[in-house]
Amino acid sequence: MSLSKNLSIFYFLSITLCFALANAARFNIVNNCPFTVWAGAVPGGGRQLNARGRTWNLDVAAGTKGARIWPRTGCNFDGSGRGRCQTGDCGGLLQCQAYGVLPNTLAEFGPNQYMNLDFFDISLVDGFNVPKEFSPTSNGCTRGIRCTADIIGQCPNELKAPGECNNPCTVFKTDQYCCNSGSCRPTDYSRFFKTRCPDAYSYPKDDPTSTFTCPGGTNYKVVFCP
Repeated sequence: MSLSKNLSIFYFLSITLCFALANAARFNIVNNCPFTVWAGAVPGGGRQLNARGRTWNLDVAAGTKGARIWPRTGCNFDGSGRGRCQTGDCGGLLQCQAYGVLPNTLAEFGPNQYMNLDFFDISLVDGFNVPKEFSPTSNGCTRGIRCTADIIGQCPNELKAPGECNNPCTVFKTDQYCCNSGSCRPTDYSRFFKTRCPDAYSYPKDDPTSTFTCPGGTNYKVVFCP
């Protein structure tokens, strides 16, 4: 391969890397709960955040799809980072390589996507385990979202689980709740979540009131127990 071609490839990769870094999103993940939370993130892995004020800064590259951050509780890991969590467990690993076991309160995001916008949401479609705030902190973007209601304390009996509130799809496994056909509508269970956390996704088709945007390159904070 010629020197000029090598240099062209190098410059292209350098420009691509600089663009990705310039438009990456930084997430300041904060545990404000009175108990330890083990944050899980894909991409990103995981981090133990002790009670009240421990933080973790996570950078996510522009163009990343399917990214999410969630809280794990009741975890116990050995020196090699293997163990188990009562809620949100990701294959028994401290450093998550896959999404967490349902239910958990999700922060979902796609940095620098369509029209150079970031898309972000809080989703209760997979259930709930810890109150959460997900808010922009830069770029003049100010519309944050929260879910701070006592979902666990008020959880319908049929959805209750230790330390969490299940989503109805997990419990009933029907198309009405799982929306496998893509044509589902709100249910009494989704309304339970929506009335308490109106900013959050309550069922799979809840897009119009639950997806938020900021300019690409915006930074964010994710707070457990805001």
